[in-house]
Amino acid sequence: MEQQKLSRCPVGIQTFENIREGGYLYIDKTEYVYNMAHDDAKYFFLSRPRRFGKSLLTSTLRSFFEGRQDLFKGLAAGRLEKEWTAYPVLHFDMSRAKHADKETLENMLDLQLFEYEKKYGLPERAKKTNDRLTTLIMRAFEQTGHKVVVLIDEYDAPLLDVMHEERDLPVLRNIMRNFYSPLKACDPYLRFVFLTGITKFSQLSIFSELNNISNISMLEPFAAICGITEDEMRSQAPEHIARLANTLGLTVDETMLRLKERYDGYHFTWPSPDIYNPFSLINALAWKKIDDYWFGSGTPTYLIEMLRKYKVVPSRIGDLKAMASAFDAPTERMTSITPLLYQSGYVTIKDYNPMGNLYTLDIPNKEIRVGLMQSLIPNYLNERTETGITTVALMAIAIQEGRFEDSLGLLQEFLLTVPYCDNTDYEGHYQQMLYIIFSLLGMFVDVEVRTPRGRVDMVMRTADTLYVMELKLGGDAAAAMRQIELKDYPSRFIRCGLPVVKVGINFDRERRTIGNWEIKSDTPAN
Repeated sequence: MEQQKLSRCPVGIQTFENIREGGYLYIDKTEYVYNMAHDDAKYFFLSRPRRFGKSLLTSTLRSFFEGRQDLFKGLAAGRLEKEWTAYPVLHFDMSRAKHADKETLENMLDLQLFEYEKKYGLPERAKKTNDRLTTLIMRAFEQTGHKVVVLIDEYDAPLLDVMHEERDLPVLRNIMRNFYSPLKACDPYLRFVFLTGITKFSQLSIFSELNNISNISMLEPFAAICGITEDEMRSQAPEHIARLANTLGLTVDETMLRLKERYDGYHFTWPSPDIYNPFSLINALAWKKIDDYWFGSGTPTYLIEMLRKYKVVPSRIGDLKAMASAFDAPTERMTSITPLLYQSGYVTIKDYNPMGNLYTLDIPNKEIRVGLMQSLIPNYLNERTETGITTVALMAIAIQEGRFEDSLGLLQEFLLTVPYCDNTDYEGHYQQMLYIIFSLLGMFVDVEVRTPRGRVDMVMRTADTLYVMELKLGGDAAAAMRQIELKDYPSRFIRCGLPVVKVGINFDRERRTIGNWEIKSDTPAN
């Protein structure tokens, strides 16, 4: 009976009005809305990854500026705001023009402008989108006596799929630049302007004239404006967490650890509270199942293409270093994929050194690590990806049961079925393939790990064992084992407190699979 009284989780609902009127679970972010509305600045820009709550935030701002006091009852803004005013709001959703060509984009802008022109009057002479937007802003101001609020959600959505194409990007960018151009000229008639996106606005060179916009994306006061913190979970959704724990047969604390491992770890400035992915978390609470919801909702094709373009191997996606200036590098002059990985949510800030103004970036959580590896594995397994994932699952069971040799046998047998593909005749190919496979197992994996006497090809840690691996191509597993022992690689890990297993693996150059292996235990002394 108690469970039936729980508010529903708003899966797929991004409209503040619908959430509040429908009695859905809402994590209160309205204090941020109130603070922005009363800030000295009036132009704001926020960058966050896809499905991270930007649209809901924009919708909340719309309801606030429309004076919908009824929707804010019991929320922070409802307590803080003393004078509710209904401003005219022009709300544009650019995600409606994803994967658009020139004609589709122009039609989308025409439809959204027309919706407001029906309310404030059709222009007599204005035909171009910028002239129509200018006319709308001025008419809304004249008819209501209040300055106008302009909200633009996912401003860069029409450009993301072509952001690295020389042919289509300039055409679509010019259309968008023309549409946004009135935002500065109409300043006397504007009360508040808010834009969201994935890429920083400077990167697409759209707002060259809008130099008075406040980019709050990496400012500490706005660190948790999107996403969900652990404090918010425990204080605003304790019953939902308890229900999930009951379904999983775990305690609340055990459930929180599972959720943290899978969905937590985002930071959009430093210092910052840990931020959970809201899309995955809400889905997990709704379906009472911990799964890969965010990554399962789609991986941008441009990301995989850019990883290839910049020749980024899987093991080098995490543990990156970046200067603060790298986050705002114009797309046309990007020299690395780091800004794109950060803005897309595949790496996040893990540390910051103010002396060098240097950020450390890494993969935020298990969901992203596993999802990325699943996206990259086709490059190594050709068309046998589905069978490969099944093999990985069987390997995971074998390793968890302490049968590491059986796991290598499964991989050896599977690789015999993978068709020939180019660029496999070097040791690094197999090293990266193993890195992906072991990452898919949910293990901690690292490559080229430094020791006092050299570098270990690969180190993998499970809950109860540390594996030190040396790889050879067209050589001999016994030689790989001798190298581990000669250079005493295990001594580097003696303080980890786990039993160490030495593994020498040789890949057969002709058969393109594991040729042979040697496995020896090397338990560190206490």
